[in-house]
Amino acid sequence: MDDNNRLVYSTGPDGTVKCPNCGKLPCACAEGLAGEVRARTQTEPVRVSFRRTGKGSGMTFIEKLPMHPAGKEDLLKKFKKRLGSGGAVKNGVLEIQGDRREFVKTELEAAGYKVKLIG
Repeated sequence: MDDNNRLVYSTGPDGTVKCPNCGKLPCACAEGLAGEVRARTQTEPVRVSFRRTGKGSGMTFIEKLPMHPAGKEDLLKKFKKRLGSGGAVKNGVLEIQGDRREFVKTELEAAGYKVKLIG
């Protein structure tokens, strides 16, 4: 095997593995480690819930996502752009404005995560 074609893994601070093709957490390429990494690191389902807060329309919360904090920021940025809504990462929990549970569930399951809808 050629030295330039060997597979190299890099782990993040929380033990997650970066994709050898794109180098991102979560993997952004089709050839990546999506299923392999998540099968190893996910011990419980990702919790997706919706809560009304005050006068607003409420927030969708994504909790227990086994991902590096930088990966969470990237994932939230992608979700916000596709949904056209605001959001933030607070204490490791992703928050998206509005009731986006079905969208989030579909996207995370497509990425290989186990998802549990709460409430």
